Amino acid sequence: MLAEKPAALTDARRLSQRVHFERDGTVSIASGKVELGQGIATALLQIAAEELDVEISRIRLLPASTATSPDEGVTSGSLSIQDGGKALREACAKVRRLLLEKAARRFDVPLQELRVEDGTIRGRDIKVSYWEFAEDEGEIPGDAPVKPQAAYTVVGASVPRVDLPRKFAGEASYVHDMVIPGMLHARVVRPSKAFKHLLTVPDVPGVKVVRDGSFLGVLGEREEEAIAAAAKLRAKCTWEEGPPVPDDMPTWLKAHVTERIISKANADAAAKARGVKRLQASYTKPAIAHASIGPSCAIARWKGDKLEVWSHTQGIFGLRQDLAKILSMREEDIVVTHVEGAGCYGHNGADDVALDAALLARGANGRPVRLQWMREDEFAWEPYGAAMAFELEGAVDESGRIVSWRHEFWSNGHTHRPGRAKLPTLTAAAHLAKPFEIAPAVNPALPAGGADRNCIPIYDFADLLVVNNYVREMPLRSSSLRSLGAFGNVFAIESFMDECAAAVGADPVEFRLKHLTDARGRAVIEKAAEAFRAFRKTENRGRGIAFAKYKNLGAYCAVVAEVEATHELRVTRLVAAVDVGLPVNPDGVANQIEGGCIQAASWTLKEAYRPGVVGWEDYPILKFSEVPRVEVLLLKSSEKSVGAGECTMGPVAAAVANALYDALGVRVRDLPLTPDRIAAAI
Repeated sequence: MLAEKPAALTDARRLSQRVHFERDGTVSIASGKVELGQGIATALLQIAAEELDVEISRIRLLPASTATSPDEGVTSGSLSIQDGGKALREACAKVRRLLLEKAARRFDVPLQELRVEDGTIRGRDIKVSYWEFAEDEGEIPGDAPVKPQAAYTVVGASVPRVDLPRKFAGEASYVHDMVIPGMLHARVVRPSKAFKHLLTVPDVPGVKVVRDGSFLGVLGEREEEAIAAAAKLRAKCTWEEGPPVPDDMPTWLKAHVTERIISKANADAAAKARGVKRLQASYTKPAIAHASIGPSCAIARWKGDKLEVWSHTQGIFGLRQDLAKILSMREEDIVVTHVEGAGCYGHNGADDVALDAALLARGANGRPVRLQWMREDEFAWEPYGAAMAFELEGAVDESGRIVSWRHEFWSNGHTHRPGRAKLPTLTAAAHLAKPFEIAPAVNPALPAGGADRNCIPIYDFADLLVVNNYVREMPLRSSSLRSLGAFGNVFAIESFMDECAAAVGADPVEFRLKHLTDARGRAVIEKAAEAFRAFRKTENRGRGIAFAKYKNLGAYCAVVAEVEATHELRVTRLVAAVDVGLPVNPDGVANQIEGGCIQAASWTLKEAYRPGVVGWEDYPILKFSEVPRVEVLLLKSSEKSVGAGECTMGPVAAAVANALYDALGVRVRDLPLTPDRIAAAI
């Protein structure tokens, strides 16, 4: 696997790539991180405003583009503030220092006598704006400290999100809304399940067909023409079917292990021998779809031997790398520009549809081509979040303390993003007349990890063994989905912690605290425990708690779930206590936590891949009428800022499962927690 690009300024030697002062008195800033609906554009503006001492209303975040933006890898892993924000903060601090030094030299005054107010440098008898002498900023100064937190006035404030007004007004905001003069509309033609080869293509009058081997699509002057033409072709084409997707994926995974990897081993035979009670449990999670409300979309245009692509990709440079490999082009001859799309929550179809659009644009004689997948394309061809299986074993001593812990899990790779491997990863590359071998999904290295994300418990266990059973070849394509393996690992760990607590008759909160010395972790558990203990038990209602430190190096999160179990399981309330370090925009953090809680509840109660899924009838998600009340308790912290978007996923699932046990006295260990599974457990 290729290494990630460095996040800091190593690829931007001149500050003007990051920060540029425009003639109209505004400031343009560039970042390699992109807005995916998580509010990152607002937070980055806050960081820039803080370090530059410029009003936030003056600052504009440029669209991320391979032509102008620094390469900061992929917007993923809740790292935009932690890494991208850090790089922007440093760049702005260096610009501010550079211009202050320039002013000090020009006016022959000590640097410490100067201050900045909304982009104007002031001192005794001195008043000069950044814009008056910001041309040719020069090289990056070697020493330019960022502001201390005590001086912050913008960072830490709940600034309204800058991207929402246009969306609320229904104005064009997404790549789906883009209109370029002369634009054609396109649809790709594929079956709703994996295939080996396209066998026959009928002649359909009036349909503009673009074909390259088993890749097939249509072009039309209007979108409805392209939709109708694709439907006619799809009904008459024939394909050689691919391998079926097994109904029982966890069992299939255990039978197809490629490599057994020891993620963590800390043997303590003496501690293990003290165990007087031993417990075992198995858990599973299914493959899960991104299920974006808006199907993936991209626009492509050829200008001679140059290619322009507009995409809602999370990684403009990685996508460009794969496009260059597949199209046999130089990377510098391709420009990929990010435009917002429907929320992706990880690696959905945005990169694949970009290649589809580029291939179809070859038949457009230089006209731009807009390609939007249909709903059945999205469910059939987007990469899913991987299925997983878990087996846990613990030993408890006479004092009720866990002295030995075993955690073994089975899964394929959780990352299949473009630009990270020597081989391409995009679907259409395997369908061309000269097909490419597709790279397998892989796992990023720990401590962040992929399938093994959060597999190592943060609790203090003397005797510990964690094993990752990696499955290389899969019948169902998968890639990164919000929190990657953390969702399943935390669900299994925190469910098993409750089972161990119940086995020794311990309070679930006190049992966790008994095994945890991390002060910040204890703080979020104790905060959430206020809601846990205030719950009043009644028939068919229960409450549960779960905790994790995302990636074991990010945000701390403890969740309390309240449920009602009747003919189905309903989550009525979620309380999340969270420590994300210094929150750049507290309201934005709360938004991310709320959204994560609701999505995790949907995964926990309803969502699972089923062979042949083509629409919402086959893939139910949480309805508005089923959304629980969510309360966010944001703990104050002066620690470094970390991401918030993914920390809730596993804790919500485990808290709901633990609440179900509290309500009915039954333990369901397989996700989702459907009425059929609950009935079977009873």
